Amino acid sequence: MPRKHAILTTIVLTVVFASGYAAGQRQPPTTNVGFSEELLRSLDLTGELESGEGRPLRMRKLTLQPGGVLGIHNHIGRPAITYLLQGQMTYHPDGGPDVVVNPGGGFAEGRSTTHWGESTGDVPAVWVAVDIPIP
Repeated sequence: MPRKHAILTTIVLTVVFASGYAAGQRQPPTTNVGFSEELLRSLDLTGELESGEGRPLRMRKLTLQPGGVLGIHNHIGRPAITYLLQGQMTYHPDGGPDVVVNPGGGFAEGRSTTHWGESTGDVPAVWVAVDIPIP
């Protein structure tokens, strides 16, 4: 009988311990807490691309030294969105007024965008650019 009592006691203690251990485990959260999201730029891709096959979506960090320039180019078939982190950029759109961009600003560049740009600040212009380049 003592052996049966020992086995029963062991089983009860194991079940009690396992129940307490499981109850003490942290459950995965089902909602977001302390999270915020801010859409920085968006470009409707309708009519921008024939097909995405073989085309990567890339994100790059770009740096342009003070006084540096980006040569004139367009975004036909290569839509892009940008976000300036530091410095200052002045964009010169074809047929439009100059646009000065400071940190926190940026552009959505679609097929109608033809422009060139220059770093017009005292520190290097650094920005994040996301685009779908032509292979």
